[in-house]
Amino acid sequence: MARPTGAAKPRSSARKSASVDKAEEETAQLWVEYKDLHSADARERLILHYSPLVKYVAGRVFSGLPSSIEFSDLVSYGVFGLLDAIEKYDLGRGIKFETYAIARIKGAIIDELRADDWVPRSVRLKAREIEKAYVSLESKLRREPTDEEVAGELCIELDEYLNLLGNLTPISIVALDELWTVTGDRPDRISFAETIEDVKVKDPSKTFEVEEIKDMIASAINHLPERERTVVSLYYFEGLTMREIGEVLSVTESRVCQIHTKAILRLRARLGNALGIDYA
Repeated sequence: MARPTGAAKPRSSARKSASVDKAEEETAQLWVEYKDLHSADARERLILHYSPLVKYVAGRVFSGLPSSIEFSDLVSYGVFGLLDAIEKYDLGRGIKFETYAIARIKGAIIDELRADDWVPRSVRLKAREIEKAYVSLESKLRREPTDEEVAGELCIELDEYLNLLGNLTPISIVALDELWTVTGDRPDRISFAETIEDVKVKDPSKTFEVEEIKDMIASAINHLPERERTVVSLYYFEGLTMREIGEVLSVTESRVCQIHTKAILRLRARLGNALGIDYA
């Protein structure tokens, strides 16, 4: 029999809701104790509370990396990102801590991977060749080039091009977060993490630059072919894994990785061109 409108919720549901509310209140109190009273105990409890975020982010990054990379290493790198996030988080900002922390954790992992130079130079050069082909073809065709056209520009067969995309999966899995590969090694480079945070920095010029980068990324994503745009949206903004995206699109996980790689290389090419990178 259906429960009448306006009737009280079942006791189990009410208890669960009350439990969640209590947990949120306790976490909010921990933030106050740490930020206002500098409580070391509150800090440790916050670290423990949010530690699952580290494994979550590490798992997403790990799924596309070579077997030589250890998951435990990614977790270790991510812990530093969590500590940094807890230290720098501003309670007055209009952003959830989880959103802020995930960006910081992933940024810390990527920084360490970059420092270890885990992507072979030959792989980076292949990626740059494809980006150069995208820029050249877009300039000539005034539209997004097809796979066949890109393969032709590279003077290789279509199958070879598609296999090449598969080999480039490791570099693409974190490429959108590695805007240093687009903006170069400038000391004032902007990370992708900064573009998704609620920016409230002291330097107005940097605020403007971050907003400009955000607009450029949004525009570049909107110009992707539909399926590539869908994969980028589901992976970066909806939090789905490559396997889950494959289930949504009814394709294999390896095919999703291939689509993702194409999308990222297109984005890097478009952003690099907009930022004045010389592909000659």
